[in-house]
Amino acid sequence: MATAILALGVMLSAFLLGLIFGGPYIRLLRRFGIGQNIRREGPSRDFAKQGIPTMGGALFIIVVAVLWAFVWFLLPQTERDSYIPQTIVPIGALVGVGALGAIDDFVNVKYGFGIRGRHKLVWQTIVAVAAAIYIQKHFAVNGIFVPLVGEWVVGAVVFGIIAVVAIVGTSNGVNLTDGMDGLAGGTSVFAFLAFAFIAAAVHYDWLVVFCAAMVGALLAFLWFNVHPAEVIMGDTGALAIGATLACCALTTGFVLLLPVAGVIFVAETGSVILQVGSYKLRGKRIFRMAPLHNQFEWPEVKVTIRFWLIGALAGIVAAILAFATPMR
Repeated sequence: MATAILALGVMLSAFLLGLIFGGPYIRLLRRFGIGQNIRREGPSRDFAKQGIPTMGGALFIIVVAVLWAFVWFLLPQTERDSYIPQTIVPIGALVGVGALGAIDDFVNVKYGFGIRGRHKLVWQTIVAVAAAIYIQKHFAVNGIFVPLVGEWVVGAVVFGIIAVVAIVGTSNGVNLTDGMDGLAGGTSVFAFLAFAFIAAAVHYDWLVVFCAAMVGALLAFLWFNVHPAEVIMGDTGALAIGATLACCALTTGFVLLLPVAGVIFVAETGSVILQVGSYKLRGKRIFRMAPLHNQFEWPEVKVTIRFWLIGALAGIVAAILAFATPMR
């Protein structure tokens, strides 16, 4: 009960801090000319976003990091011994991959091009390997939970491979989703809510608190990011969100529910893979434009809200499947 109340307090605090500092942070970005560069080959409706402040993801990253440190400071040593292992990998991924995204955004704003994809992939893989090793060693993980079935022993090596694929794939999946106002942020809220409940199912109370902080901070960011956006999260936020979400999933052992809770991210990534593969093999496109959200000719707000609805439903399904899975 005490941890649940703390999670609620952390979520509300993250939301309020994001609202309080969001406006000044956006003005600071404008002052330094940190504005979005839109690619010519992108959808025409994106041209209106040219110059909108980017690197907005730093807002929720800083809020969550500050609250994480504040909770650590308040806890007695006995509680810290469980708080650190459950949250150190997600907060490390949030800050570490967020730093990569921030460099990419800054270079893109100043010079008109970002870090090459393969260079990003190297850093994401390093973070993923470090996360996999820590989770496997500290929690002695040799298996993953299969929804409705129970634990499936896969061994440390296979777990490590799954972890790297999950972290790198989800990081890039959220980044591909971040193409419309509020789209990546809103779908991420539902995904983190799902894993807050999943963490509760496996009794990782401090991971619940962390996920609650992410939800509150993302909701505050959405206050400024919904259409028409005052700020864009950029790679700073998008790459970090995906890596962090995957780390939460791996810590709970329910990494197989990651594609369920993050079904939008999977669909967006899959659409790009199919589009590129079809064009290279057949010289024809499957979709009018990829990622998937660009395929629809509905108004931007309608696309975003409909994707939110799918993300909300998927998050509920993932949470229920976790509670229905035998843990022993």
